[in-house]
Amino acid sequence: MNDRVSGMIVASEQGLRRRSGKLRDTHINLAHGSGGKAMRDLIEDVFLGAFDNPVLAAMEDQAVFSLADLARNGDRLAFTTDTFVVDPLFFPGGDIGTLAVAGTVNDLAMSGAIPLYLSCGMVLEEGLSVEVLRRVVASMQRTAQLAGVTIVTGDTKVVERGAADKLFINTAGVGVVPKDVAISARNARVGDVVIINGYLGDHGTAILMARNQLGVECNVESDCQPLGSLVAAMLAACPDIHCLRDATRGGVATVLNEFAESSNVAIRIKESALPIREEVKGACEILGLDPLYLANEGKLLAIVPAAQADRVLAAMRAHPAGKHSEIIGEVTKEPAGVVVLHTGFGGQRIVDMLVGEQLPRIC
Repeated sequence: MNDRVSGMIVASEQGLRRRSGKLRDTHINLAHGSGGKAMRDLIEDVFLGAFDNPVLAAMEDQAVFSLADLARNGDRLAFTTDTFVVDPLFFPGGDIGTLAVAGTVNDLAMSGAIPLYLSCGMVLEEGLSVEVLRRVVASMQRTAQLAGVTIVTGDTKVVERGAADKLFINTAGVGVVPKDVAISARNARVGDVVIINGYLGDHGTAILMARNQLGVECNVESDCQPLGSLVAAMLAACPDIHCLRDATRGGVATVLNEFAESSNVAIRIKESALPIREEVKGACEILGLDPLYLANEGKLLAIVPAAQADRVLAAMRAHPAGKHSEIIGEVTKEPAGVVVLHTGFGGQRIVDMLVGEQLPRIC
């Protein structure tokens, strides 16, 4: 159990009781959402068995924490929620469970918050294999342990066959923002430097592979990973990080446009500096996609003061989630609100925000 959690938990002795019988069903049926014994068996066997912690074991309708203990980590709460509907459920490098935890942890971390607690809400389609559900739940727990967070409350609903596509997950997260950390998309300043923590487009390419849409062999895996500890290392190197955001749907291009518009600055990036795998470039050429718009699930963009850029870059490269980090551009005054790509041929082109959807159900 995470050391930060100790002392924060209100749990009754009754809540810590040993789990009752084992679930005998091999597939989800409507009774598992009825509120009766079948639902109780599913929750106790599949969810409590994997997420075991004193807060969850209390089996209350909410998780209860000490505000005083939370305040010792910072002076503001960060709260976020996200819903995951990825198709297929399993893909090279991860699955919907990995995404559900990492995605929510990363949303918290982009504010500089220390992620602490997650909820887990599941919508299950009648007929879903219980073994598939167990695999997803196990992935969630492994990722939560890696991220240093605890899944403390949840909900399960079952819908009729055909009313959903196997499994949807909603996760909400709570974290604490340390004092004096003030990260915002509005904070980019002229002269700042833009840094990314590694290769672009791996997740989008991995999903394409899993959907058998490439027609070629490609060994790219999703970059899905929690980034909380990487952000902590970056803040230790430079507490004055101006902007942070993970480049998920819409990719790097969309995030940079959000920064440029929110801060009323121009962002100029160099094509030659963008870290993109040859396999990803090849996949994009085959399908007519632009890697700048491909989704990522373990990549962040940081805008930092130029004087601190080398220090931040070194801290990132020393972390497993940032060993391929690169400086990819800078912030200028004009043209305000625009992202400009300096191409390898010496030209320039405007990089607009994504219009429409390159790949549906990517996360």
